[in-house]
Amino acid sequence: MPYRPPLVAHEYFVADPPELPVRERGEGGLSALTSAELVAADGAEVMLKAVTSAEETLVVQVGVAGEGVIRVRLSEDATARPRSERAVGLVSPGTYARARAEVAPGAPIVIDAGPLRAEISLNPWHLRFTDAAGATLVEQDRGHVDISGRLRTLPFGRSSSAGTPVAYHESFAAAPDEAFSGFGESFTRLDKRGQRPVMWNFDAFGAESQRAYKNVPLYLSSRGYGVLVDSGAPTEFDVCQSTHSVVQIVVPDDVLDYYVIAGPTPAEVLDRYDLLTCRPSLPPKWAFGTWISSGFCVDSQERVLARARTIRERGIPCDVLHLDTYWQADGHWSELKWDATNFPDPDGMLAELDGMGFKVCLWMNPYISHLSPTFREAAEAGYFLKNQAGQVYVADCWHGSFPACGIVDFTNPAATEWFKGLLRPLLRQGVAAFKTDFAEGVPSDAVAYNGMSGADLHNVYTLLFNDVVAGVTREVNGHELVWARSSYLGGQRHSAQWGGDTYTSYAAMGSTIRGGLAHGLSGVPFWSHDAGGFTGRPTDDLYVRWTQFGALSPLLRLHGTTTREPWEFPEVEAEAVAALKLRYRLMPYLYSAAVEAARTGAPMMRALCVDFPDDPVAWQADLQYLLGRDLLVAPMTAPEGTRSVYLPRGLWVDYWTHEVLEGARYVTVSKPLDQIPLFVRHGALIPVQEQRETVDVPAEIALVAFGGGDGTVEIHDADGVTIAVATRDGADLRVAVTGPKRVTGVEIAPVAGAPARAVIS
Repeated sequence: MPYRPPLVAHEYFVADPPELPVRERGEGGLSALTSAELVAADGAEVMLKAVTSAEETLVVQVGVAGEGVIRVRLSEDATARPRSERAVGLVSPGTYARARAEVAPGAPIVIDAGPLRAEISLNPWHLRFTDAAGATLVEQDRGHVDISGRLRTLPFGRSSSAGTPVAYHESFAAAPDEAFSGFGESFTRLDKRGQRPVMWNFDAFGAESQRAYKNVPLYLSSRGYGVLVDSGAPTEFDVCQSTHSVVQIVVPDDVLDYYVIAGPTPAEVLDRYDLLTCRPSLPPKWAFGTWISSGFCVDSQERVLARARTIRERGIPCDVLHLDTYWQADGHWSELKWDATNFPDPDGMLAELDGMGFKVCLWMNPYISHLSPTFREAAEAGYFLKNQAGQVYVADCWHGSFPACGIVDFTNPAATEWFKGLLRPLLRQGVAAFKTDFAEGVPSDAVAYNGMSGADLHNVYTLLFNDVVAGVTREVNGHELVWARSSYLGGQRHSAQWGGDTYTSYAAMGSTIRGGLAHGLSGVPFWSHDAGGFTGRPTDDLYVRWTQFGALSPLLRLHGTTTREPWEFPEVEAEAVAALKLRYRLMPYLYSAAVEAARTGAPMMRALCVDFPDDPVAWQADLQYLLGRDLLVAPMTAPEGTRSVYLPRGLWVDYWTHEVLEGARYVTVSKPLDQIPLFVRHGALIPVQEQRETVDVPAEIALVAFGGGDGTVEIHDADGVTIAVATRDGADLRVAVTGPKRVTGVEIAPVAGAPARAVIS
């Protein structure tokens, strides 16, 4: 479990993960499969009786779970299921019409899922996964034995302590040049080789460590496959750390249940992953506008209205006002009631904000202060998680900063309905959405209404919480957006997630970029972060650079412990607002990329390996990304205003200077404070719109041609799909448009070799 540095202050959280037991000196317990025999085959799946090195008998099941997907299960009982299923199912295996299991005497068993095949050798046991042509994608590692004959890795099998099984494990051989990414919103290097991600949702205290608010037990390999583990337990992945040539997976659950997913590209792996879990939920269009927060400071109705008027008076594009903790009475969080002193007329305030074109989001979490009158009501009704003595578990979810809380037990149907009843009046009042904060705080020794332990509930609790809030929001407002901090496997159904409480530093911004890229490669395309950083006040230059990064992120929110209102940074307000205006100008492009992401599962904020999976550098260049398919964004991560940017193969156009640059190399880029390093794929057609204060559905758009060659662009909006096809005809660029939008003009960017004019037909 997580390593704790000696002599360094360590924050012991009420919800730290349980440690696996340590064997006594001389105790055995490691059990690895040695051989197996066929028990049954049904055409797409086989069941095997396996013998282990500890002379145990276990059950192995290998079968097709969709085109290009093979499922492997190891357990003592063929009916065993992950313990988290008592609360929520995480994975739904599919079918494949041409799936088959080939069983012939003396030959390996072959499970055929089309683009992916599994070959099973029974004696000695071995499992290998190949593509359709028979080339190895990944295979089990048989275990590394040292000179004393002891295993130094954990091969396919399970381990016991004090005679009790404690975890199942699997090991895959790793090629020397293989890169691995995913695992959720991990803020470390994008290539996780040499790391040990633990699937346990933490209150991460920043965004610069392996502690993550959002864990997803899914990883993608540069060799063209993915691995998904179906478990809510604190699964640990040793990604070539203990042994450089092995990925080890330890699952402290009742079953090892995993899926190998064919690519060969990351986008294809994510597409198949969605079929096993769910497609991402597309946020409502207004959510892609600017969100401006009250910050983590005392607020009031008067201040909210003044903020709204100032935004409109200064011409700052903005769609959402976020009210953080202090819309409720101080210390009573989160009882979900307006502070009557500071917000005497919320109905009138919400109506006035609506008239100015603002949506309103309210902060909340699933913890209720023991000082709140609501706490007694919920405690008496049995709506909180319990401790081992059967009493309400009053947990220090705020690390001593605010009163201890009860944690709403969403495994209790009555508690769930009661909680919805607290939210429904606020939505009917005019609140558009909720920021679902926290939810990483279920202690491992808690007891739930349905009998689950806190350890088994901990990770999936966030899914229950966000499901409840998304459900009641959909019921009242017709959309299911929540602005969530924590998440887990399948959490892409919660359409807006942000990167938690970051520091205000360039280093933290860099870590935040890495977290967003890893989360995108874990199947979550609609992600954001606190522009400017959360903790403390950013310097003027960092505020601008982070706002530029936010403006070219899937979603954008200005939020922190101090104000992030642009006019509170008067020396650089113009530069920050210019970034917001660039976002709104690009809204037709951004929203079209969002629609594609919801349809395919590929992220909006794309690590370079999504589009260039065969480029080794694309798996390592983790401080830049493609936004959609045609914009390459490299946020300025140094106060000097100069950084190195890797341009993938092809031609790229500097958005600001229109210089054409050859790709497949690093370039040094220097930009003044009012410009973010931004490049356009040569030949791209970028749809844009006139400047607006709010996101809407304009009937007219324009196109900007970067390079002026043949090309096609689809513009998605609430009014349908518009397709523009450009064809080079000598000095002319002829653009044919079909669909509901009227293209008012085509701007030819002054790129070398561009056509002289455009003709719309």
